[in-house]
Amino acid sequence: MTHPVNKIAVVVPKYGLVGGAEHVVSELTERIALSSEYEIHVFANKWLRLSDRIKFHKVPVIAFPKFLTTISFAYFARKKIAEMEFDLIHAHDRIFDADIFTMHGIPHRIWVEEVRKKRMSLFDYGTAWVERCLVENRRCKKFIAVSTLTKEKFLKQYSTVDPERVAVIHPGIDTNRIKNLDRLSCRREIMQQFHIESTDKIILFVSMNFNIKGLDFLIRALSRLKIRHPSERFKLLVVGKGNEKKYGSMAEDLGIKDHVIFTGIMPRERLERIYVASDIFSMLSRFDTFGMAALEAMAASLPVIISASVGARDLVREGENGFVVEDAAQPETVAERIKIMLQNDMRDRMGHEARITAGKYSWDMAVAETQAVYEEILAGR
Repeated sequence: MTHPVNKIAVVVPKYGLVGGAEHVVSELTERIALSSEYEIHVFANKWLRLSDRIKFHKVPVIAFPKFLTTISFAYFARKKIAEMEFDLIHAHDRIFDADIFTMHGIPHRIWVEEVRKKRMSLFDYGTAWVERCLVENRRCKKFIAVSTLTKEKFLKQYSTVDPERVAVIHPGIDTNRIKNLDRLSCRREIMQQFHIESTDKIILFVSMNFNIKGLDFLIRALSRLKIRHPSERFKLLVVGKGNEKKYGSMAEDLGIKDHVIFTGIMPRERLERIYVASDIFSMLSRFDTFGMAALEAMAASLPVIISASVGARDLVREGENGFVVEDAAQPETVAERIKIMLQNDMRDRMGHEARITAGKYSWDMAVAETQAVYEEILAGR
């Protein structure tokens, strides 16, 4: 018996481009498109075509004045989608109508007022309004959160939503890309490139936003570690984009300037080799809905130290594959945990457990869980 092909509209402003959420959406959607049961159409403003399995549709955006950005994308997405008939609409960002809304972020008002600690602007009010329209739209039957933390924040803002309608589906990872890399070879290469001594332990930090990801917390903790344990040899490798001058000055003021190396943005292939070459990974974010870099680090056998405000805390077993720090602003606490992880036997044991944990979060599992949500909604029609 031949099953009918379901036409799925996937909506996201940017597809397949740089960014954690963009990466998750493309990895998931490309794999779902492999199924003969679905015909996938992506509605986006910008995209990188990764295969011929998906049909793309341009959604215009009015970027000026800024407050129209989210509103205009939602408006034009609705208009474009209405030109065709779809069995299911899966939104990965804020639009007016969808059957499923995957939350790669938290409610916009909470993000602005509690995380960024700013007043709502006209743009923020517009974005929050579109979000509320989607959440309260009767068509939207299911919400997908990328972490338990994301689900908690969502239900805090929208308390009338039945928690049973919110599924937690963690992003996946392709461990095959890393498992074939030789650690000793990668380590020699990275140490030579950045002039790191063989006796130094490499503490890795990866981010495109140094402030949100808590680089200042980490620098303060490492300064305290150096004061308490002056013989401890380490290098902090800061990969990504941010205010290097600001954080370089902070490291100098705290006496660890020579221990901090800024690499700038690295292509994915190079970043994977850096993961494998490193010893531990830190992400002391002020807030992170999930934190893909933490999962990538674990896949490379790195124990992780993250803040309680990182969604990837769902994956961390305290003292086994890493640590979750309740208050990242306490340098003594962070320094103490890092000291434990820098011990060779602990690093090896915890790194082994981290790799096993990461192996449980495959893209195949994420796809299967997402398709189960699809089928639940399609069966209810």
